[in-house]
Amino acid sequence: MRYDSITDAIGNTPLVRIDPAVHGLSHIDLYAKLELLNPFGSVKDRAAWHMARPHLSAAAPERGGQVVELSSGNTAKALAVLAGMHGRTFRSVTNRMRIPEIKDLLLLLGAEIEELPGQSECLDPTATDDPLTQFHRALSEPGSTFVHTDQYFNPRNTEAHFTGTGPEIVKDLDGRAPDWFIACVGTAGSSTGVARALREHDPAVRVIGLVAAKSDFVPGIRTIDEAHEVGLFDPGTYDTIESVSADEAIEGMLTLNRRCGILAGPTGGAAYFGATRQLEAVDAELTERQSAVFIVCDRVESYLSYVRRRRPDLFGRPRRGNSPADLTDTEVRTAPAVGVTDARAWIATGEPLVVDLRGPHAYAALHIDGSVNIVDELFEELLHGGLPFSRNRPVLLACPVGEKSARYAALLTRMGHPDVRSLTGGIIAWRDAGAPLVRD
Repeated sequence: MRYDSITDAIGNTPLVRIDPAVHGLSHIDLYAKLELLNPFGSVKDRAAWHMARPHLSAAAPERGGQVVELSSGNTAKALAVLAGMHGRTFRSVTNRMRIPEIKDLLLLLGAEIEELPGQSECLDPTATDDPLTQFHRALSEPGSTFVHTDQYFNPRNTEAHFTGTGPEIVKDLDGRAPDWFIACVGTAGSSTGVARALREHDPAVRVIGLVAAKSDFVPGIRTIDEAHEVGLFDPGTYDTIESVSADEAIEGMLTLNRRCGILAGPTGGAAYFGATRQLEAVDAELTERQSAVFIVCDRVESYLSYVRRRRPDLFGRPRRGNSPADLTDTEVRTAPAVGVTDARAWIATGEPLVVDLRGPHAYAALHIDGSVNIVDELFEELLHGGLPFSRNRPVLLACPVGEKSARYAALLTRMGHPDVRSLTGGIIAWRDAGAPLVRD
């Protein structure tokens, strides 16, 4: 095939059947939509081009304006390439750049990276005093010189998959929609657009949305609380919403990498793991054949540091102890916790050491007076070496919404700390209760 432009190569990605000997389903044909084969490497190529194209044409009045997106991942990567192709610069705005390989690639592509303070891990449009939210609003004001693609709220994000990805799946299944569609929820553009296209063809299609387990981080996937902050997210799109942990995502990724020859990243691994887990019970009741499709979003190479930190054994290094991934659901559910009112009274006594687990920009924006900032990734590294605090000093842990802090409180309790508690609801609950916060 010959194309006049690399953008013509976006889309029309293969639909590949997964060997039943791998997934173990007897009555369901499972297919992977290989979005990792888009020219810039991910499912976000479609949305990025569909959102940016009206502004990057030769006749666009904004020609010369900088392209800006609140993204630290694949959308930013695709937009950086597209902006450069059209003589523009690109700026990635985020409150936390968590994947170093993607950060390095963005810099290589000539992107600017601006890390703003933020009170939560992703854009919260209701937090009017959050610098990230304020910047997002300023981008849309009249007279703005930026080209803002606005992936969290732009309907063209969804439209790219309604007109492209979804119809391609139907075409490759010989004009039939699959019985099941399984998709991870990030900006919700791909899951929403594909679901609408498939249901337009067959209203009986069942859609499974996959989110990251609470307090866990899977690249490209939101937790259910974060998903509700995304403008394109509609719970009614999905017949069910299930969570996938980071360890499960890596296990699914390894299966695709090693057994299927599909060099998927953790997001694709999460989709595969969630699909097989959900369909296993369905398969046992079937007497007729069905089909299911999941999306492989991107490639594994961008996430080697992410995988190495969680599974050093895969790289010939011993698996480290004292990890929150080893906790049981019961331990996390029963972790010592304290509400805002009691926490304020406790802090007033001067007894507890208050540890804020958020990123440095979020901490700088607003934090509890007297607290110390230890980013959760660094905190986990400290725990591998044993208890980082004296057992004689009580500890109060705080994170955005109380999920990560609960896991670490459970882990410290398991490790023998006699008085460690998680702030219920996190800094968001503290703020909403009107408790005082200070800025650096």
